[in-house]
Amino acid sequence: MRRALVTGVLIATACSSSVQEPSPTPQTAESTTSSILPSTTTTFTAEPSTTTTQPLTPTTTLPELQSLAYEEVASLAFPVEMTALPGSELSYIALKDGQVFAYDGSRVSEDPVLDVSDRVRNDGEQGFLSIALHPEETERLFAHYSDNNGDTVVSEFTFSSPTELDPESERVLFTIDQPAGNHNGGMIAFHDGSLFLGLGDGGGGGDQFGNGQNTDTLLGGLVRLSVDDEADPILWQYGLRNPWRFWLDGDLIYVADVGQNTYEEVNVARLDEGINYGWPITEGLHCFSTSDCDTSGLTLPVVEVEHGDAGSCSITGGVVYRGEDIPELDGHYFYSDYCGGYLRSFLYQDGEVVEGMDWTDQVGGAGRVSGFGVDGRGEMHVTTTEALLQVVPNRG
Repeated sequence: MRRALVTGVLIATACSSSVQEPSPTPQTAESTTSSILPSTTTTFTAEPSTTTTQPLTPTTTLPELQSLAYEEVASLAFPVEMTALPGSELSYIALKDGQVFAYDGSRVSEDPVLDVSDRVRNDGEQGFLSIALHPEETERLFAHYSDNNGDTVVSEFTFSSPTELDPESERVLFTIDQPAGNHNGGMIAFHDGSLFLGLGDGGGGGDQFGNGQNTDTLLGGLVRLSVDDEADPILWQYGLRNPWRFWLDGDLIYVADVGQNTYEEVNVARLDEGINYGWPITEGLHCFSTSDCDTSGLTLPVVEVEHGDAGSCSITGGVVYRGEDIPELDGHYFYSDYCGGYLRSFLYQDGEVVEGMDWTDQVGGAGRVSGFGVDGRGEMHVTTTEALLQVVPNRG
């Protein structure tokens, strides 16, 4: 694996056709779609919510923001996520093959902090998919991966030092059989002491296993897990196809759900139990497989991206920026696409999507974008199949 550190390098488009497809890869089953709205749109104004992602009013003496750019932090073999506790000097980078590396702000560790590659099926959309740090007990790290049978596992590992996790400390918290090798979901993240897990609909194409609207299964949903007792997992929200990445900001959840053949979507909702995002009744803002459908009771996406828009095929979310270096963009949600490699953002304010921006002309194409993450200062990073990038400001 390549781990050469390259600091301060601006990245041009880099795309490889020989790498494995990550978890968000769409399917090719045929479908018939019709618009739920009077006309096709790329953004959708949701119903007003009592909760809003509000930007802080920038009070800064920084020079005027001119543009954004990518800086390459490190060359890595298929990183999928970066995470850190707020204020921490150390960040952790998960690789799809089952390794975790530490990053201290200037260099990536030579040796992995954790290597469980012998327990991970790294094949196509399966692999080591996400990590999360316990928000209060710093010796605990949690991981979501595909085991050697291809089934979903969520485990806890214990730090023996800040740069070493004991692979023998693994405590399995949750497992679920996967009927197919795709749509395994991906992300795990903490909120109010619970660990949330995004799971896909079981794979195949067109929700062939009937899980999207089935509340008797955890597949196709956001699952709430207890990490401290034997409480049963809870299907918290459902109607998802493949939520490869979601982001929690206050009591809002941003879900980038990978579409089938035609539409990708970003959903924003309160982190309330029982929300139904509509799959397979809908794909994006359109009926899926039928010419007409009943959308009553569904939470529709706030952003829809049609396939072919900048090469889009498989949406990759995404973080709400809360860092210090770019206060002008506080509260803005950033997202990309595995095929398109663009960088876009919007602000969700008073229940509406505003200030939609496409930054790609400034930052350049990143290549195959597999994920996002933040360091201990809240600064935004992007993972591709070949590198870890940081988004940095250019100021006048």
